[in-house]
Amino acid sequence: MAKGSGSPGFGVDIGGSGIKGAVVDLERGALAGERVRIPTPQPATPDAVCEVVAQVLDQAGAPDGPFGLTLPAVVVHGMVRTAANIDDAWIGTDVVALVEQRTGRRPVVVNDADAAGVAEARYGAAREVAGTVLVLTLGTGIGSALLYDGRLVPNAELGHLEIDGALAEHRASDAAREREDLSWSDWAARVQRYLQHVDRLLWPDLIVLGGGVSKKSDKWLHLLDVRPPVRPAGLRNDAGMVGAALLAASPPGGTAA
Repeated sequence: MAKGSGSPGFGVDIGGSGIKGAVVDLERGALAGERVRIPTPQPATPDAVCEVVAQVLDQAGAPDGPFGLTLPAVVVHGMVRTAANIDDAWIGTDVVALVEQRTGRRPVVVNDADAAGVAEARYGAAREVAGTVLVLTLGTGIGSALLYDGRLVPNAELGHLEIDGALAEHRASDAAREREDLSWSDWAARVQRYLQHVDRLLWPDLIVLGGGVSKKSDKWLHLLDVRPPVRPAGLRNDAGMVGAALLAASPPGGTAA
């Protein structure tokens, strides 16, 4: 993939609590316009979410052409195969066709953590890092992106590993911290337990931790004691939008780096 693009991209990031979108400068890997955020409808059914996506595109002034769209789900060839923190009605949905029908624009649809991972590999904390990189987004759940030499291995669902009798994202996500009113040290102990487990499985050269909680990394990152280097996400909570826009502008099979 070329190192930059002369035209702006656009990314929409669908999360469990909010749907946000913005014009993206693909040279710098940064937002080039005002970020628009609208609460995720409840229930987060395909029709309801597509209505909000259309509003985000309109309000944020999306340029013509394809745009990137993330989902907290496994997405294979435009088909949704799982539903995490969105309605189960998404499973089996041809999301590309549905969004294009509603918005008149063709999306490039990708797992939300995969989009964040691609952005971090191209512009952020994993830029020019060789070998195996694991990017984890700690938010409503735990998203995961696995990259090798900047190339994405899509749909790694490592937030669904079982740790101490429960799904990892039910114990170590930022939502779990808030739900259980955990101190930073108690929560960091859970994150550390999770990171040690994935380290034994994958032996990554670097772990990047993102999601909204990455903005507060000074409160908890120093509490972690794991083998590989751990860095906070460079693009913070914008990584999903940036990565989605980058993938929409990329040829099939292109790398993130």
